[in-house]
Amino acid sequence: MRKELYNELCKHLRELYRLPDGSVCHHVEGTDVPEGAERIIKHIDLWNHNVEYIEQEENWARPAVFVEFKPIKWEAIVEGVEYRAEPQIHLHIVTDWEGAASDGSDFKEEALEVFDLPELLHETLTGLGGEKFLELDLVESDTNHNHEEIVENIEVYQCIAIKRLK
Repeated sequence: MRKELYNELCKHLRELYRLPDGSVCHHVEGTDVPEGAERIIKHIDLWNHNVEYIEQEENWARPAVFVEFKPIKWEAIVEGVEYRAEPQIHLHIVTDWEGAASDGSDFKEEALEVFDLPELLHETLTGLGGEKFLELDLVESDTNHNHEEIVENIEVYQCIAIKRLK
């Protein structure tokens, strides 16, 4: 389930492009990227406390999304054969800090753009499903302000997961 979910998240996040006019498009794999379009999410990876050790990590481009799987509590539907869970997945959305957002600041609009990306991800990912997971949906949002040069928004999603023995 985790592998399938991670791969689907990567696929959908890779499809997000910003066009030169500022609009967003969803590029379909196997087709040409529109001229002048840039990928919105520059780096996707599994979470490993990446922002806590940012100086020690290999340099990754931003915006970045790190996928964290929280512990999964499985409930047996049929003992030893089929299980169901409602796992939570934390998406750590890491962007550059663009300056003070204080009222009257010259950087206010740029600084508040950090909240646009979680909204775009919500539009893109809500309802996502696969063979082993269904109905991905947002359940919590948190902003981590404890970094100097970056902003980390943590979007918590939940889905229904199924595990079956073959």
